[in-house]
Amino acid sequence: VITSRRLAALFSPFIRRQQVLLLYRRILQTIRQVPNDSDRKYLKDWAREEFKRNKSATEEDTIRMMITQGNMQLKELEKSLALAKS
Repeated sequence: VITSRRLAALFSPFIRRQQVLLLYRRILQTIRQVPNDSDRKYLKDWAREEFKRNKSATEEDTIRMMITQGNMQLKELEKSLALAKS
């Protein structure tokens, strides 16, 4: 018999992976809105390196914390772009 807690533990890595991929896509989509070519390239390279550097993370709490930090950085980038456009 598989309990709901056990089932959640089994699917947790897949859910986290989807969250990370979604965050990465959202960051790249937002970076595409940066008007300056060199800034856009710098941010794209930075994002790619950050995700590559943390690719081997396996600790659930660490991954959850990195997703939270990534979402906060994404919000900051979106705010900066909104201010630049106004």
